[in-house]
Amino acid sequence: RHPSCGAWPLFALAALLLRPAGGHPQCLDFKPPFKPLRPLAFCAQYSDFGCCDAQRDSALLERYYAVTEHLDHAAYAACASHLQDLLCQECSPYAAHLYDAEDPSTPVKTVPGLCPDYCVQVWQNCRSVFKFLTQDRELLALENNRAKFCRYLALEDADYCFPHVLSNKRLTQNLGLVTADTEGCLQLCLVEIANGLRNPVAMVHANDGTHRFFVAEQVGLVWAYLPDRSRLEKPFLNITEAVLTSPWEGDERGFLGIVFHPKFKFNGKVFVYYSIEVEYEERIRISEFRISSDDMNSVDHRSERIILEIDEPASNHNGGELLFGDDGYLYIFTGDGGMGGDPFGTFGNAQNKSTLLGKVLRINVDNNDRGPLYRIPPDNPFVHEPKARPEVYAYGARNMWRCSFDRGDPSTKEGKGRLFCGDVGQNKFEEIDLVEKGKNYGWRAREGFSCYDKKLCINSSLDDVLPIYAYPHKMGKSVTGGYVYRGCESPNLNGLYIFGDFMSGRLMSLKENRVTGEWEYNEICMGTGQTCMFPGLINNYYQYIISFAEDEAGELYFMSTGIPSATAPNGVVYKIVDTSRRAPPGKCHVEPLSVKTKSRLVKFVAKEKLLIKTATERPKLRATTRAPGRAKATAEPLRVTTPDWVEQILTLLRSQNRVLMITTAPPKTKAPKPRKGGRTGGRRGQRRKNRPTSAPAQPRNGAVRIRNGNVEGKDRGRVEIFINGKWGTVCDDLWNSKAAMVVCRQLGYAFVIRATKKAEFGEGRLPILLDDVQCSGREKTLLECSHADIEKHNCSHKEDAGVICSHEDVIETEQ
Repeated sequence: RHPSCGAWPLFALAALLLRPAGGHPQCLDFKPPFKPLRPLAFCAQYSDFGCCDAQRDSALLERYYAVTEHLDHAAYAACASHLQDLLCQECSPYAAHLYDAEDPSTPVKTVPGLCPDYCVQVWQNCRSVFKFLTQDRELLALENNRAKFCRYLALEDADYCFPHVLSNKRLTQNLGLVTADTEGCLQLCLVEIANGLRNPVAMVHANDGTHRFFVAEQVGLVWAYLPDRSRLEKPFLNITEAVLTSPWEGDERGFLGIVFHPKFKFNGKVFVYYSIEVEYEERIRISEFRISSDDMNSVDHRSERIILEIDEPASNHNGGELLFGDDGYLYIFTGDGGMGGDPFGTFGNAQNKSTLLGKVLRINVDNNDRGPLYRIPPDNPFVHEPKARPEVYAYGARNMWRCSFDRGDPSTKEGKGRLFCGDVGQNKFEEIDLVEKGKNYGWRAREGFSCYDKKLCINSSLDDVLPIYAYPHKMGKSVTGGYVYRGCESPNLNGLYIFGDFMSGRLMSLKENRVTGEWEYNEICMGTGQTCMFPGLINNYYQYIISFAEDEAGELYFMSTGIPSATAPNGVVYKIVDTSRRAPPGKCHVEPLSVKTKSRLVKFVAKEKLLIKTATERPKLRATTRAPGRAKATAEPLRVTTPDWVEQILTLLRSQNRVLMITTAPPKTKAPKPRKGGRTGGRRGQRRKNRPTSAPAQPRNGAVRIRNGNVEGKDRGRVEIFINGKWGTVCDDLWNSKAAMVVCRQLGYAFVIRATKKAEFGEGRLPILLDDVQCSGREKTLLECSHADIEKHNCSHKEDAGVICSHEDVIETEQ
């Protein structure tokens, strides 16, 4: 948390602890209320929403009959309705409050809490009934003392006493709906599912009835988890030696995607998407693996077959999504090739249908054990265009990071098969697209709803499709696409498209207005007050939202981390939960098929804690399919408060060095400079400033600086390098953007705009120290690159190399 929290005075903490909490529907099983599958016969007033199903309703009716057997005619006439009211409070959506059962560690009352005026009525007419209703000796001993009797049945929080709770507008106005604050931010909660992961980029299931889930790390490891959240110690897949990535924050290369074949249960095939390097050239590779014949929780690493490889001209914008559609075809989502502004060719890669970059591809990988590794679906939209690649399904994508197919409404199947994608923007907007066959999604002519390349944008033949939603960089700078919720456990979320932003840490949602066809926006924040006060729930998460996922049952998850590095074990998988309403008991029950394990199981241990927060004001955002206007500045960070767990608060306040986590609003601390790219979108962390010393130290071998003419360059200039005690220049033979990237990264810039040649920033006067420099882009200094011997060269200062660097992912363009 923010370091200043540790200095809070105790009186401020005490003031927070005394703040009132909002409504908190909860049943006696410590879970949210629900709508029963069929109307209740006895406690009919709770047929629409409450805590009883038909089985419990019948049990209460039997208990009612058992008590009334002891009543004479007069007592029955006076007490029957009171008795029914008392028994049916077990079905109230506020049953946990009425029976003082919010805390699972305390005993539950046997009689609900009564309001004083109602208690007097019950005592006057029916106090003799209580000996048949409860075995609470303390209550029965007070039977003849009205004041003490009703004081015993009173609740500390009078808002929840029966029957006034039924008429309390504050508690009943939006009962059963998703909790929202005054700004319309939907308050949801989380369950921690897995932790200690290194940039978890994907989570998938095998759709084989086992309900296992598989989490992929950027370094090239995939772990198998059982439904109880235990992890197999042996990786499901390990291709770390082949995967191209690095530890530096923001590297978009690595293991990026995984998907199981729809018929995995029968053919055992898994497909993966990852970055590789071949002779200094970077590529993306789509490969097929088969499951091991003797271990259902591991692939046969010898079975890899390379389905497709695509050259990557730069190290960013690598795409990374793999999906199977309902048509059985494999969909592949590629980036535009990187750098900034899609500078490749006349119109860029994304608009060029003869290249596979910046596209959605669709191929047929069925029955490929003999013959070609993949075939072209006959209805692909450009199979008859001579200059187009037949694999192309849609084009004009910049860098779609995380896409998903809608499962459709569980009852009507409405929406089934819709393809949603988050496409990372350049300088101004992030967007959500509905991808359809043959359509053009506008990049680089358009970014969101705005023109990027004005010459292309005004071209009437472009015929591009606008996004269903776009948001400005005031709200976030790197979209992470999500899913339409179609699970069982949180019925209020059905049809809600939930997505996020990597840089700002915002969780967001869209809901289609079926009348207007527009998509209406709501931000999602973590539950405040008592919203998430249920066993096992938390309300905070790490900032950098990397990916979303569905499990086999359709429940929704996301993955985030506190340090966006492929080697930092700070990644966590969270399950999204709505506590306003759950499904009826038993409706969502599944029986996973047994899993034979050969590896040792690592038991899951939760690490995150519930934090109780007060509501806070957030930016007002327009719910529209159009690009929203400039959002207001983020509100002050939330203050932590809890009515019950003072010691937990004090412990948290002492933990000042913990990695920053997001709650309902992004922190005030300055966000890392963005790289507009795929998963990590430019995601370098903040750099620490070196402390001043009494005298400047001599630079290390390989240190660089840039000069613009005879003065120090700020973000552009002639490259000068320090080798063996002296400064010198670099010759531009073989000089390219990968070598320039090494220099820019050394200087603290996340991006290289251009590698310059021919002494663009003036001829140097120092000795020429390096020539024939050839880098992969991963090196720490130019000395780690391939180069001629020091001071051996065949060039003059007219060929001095230079760079143009940037903190933003931009490109020099004429507009």
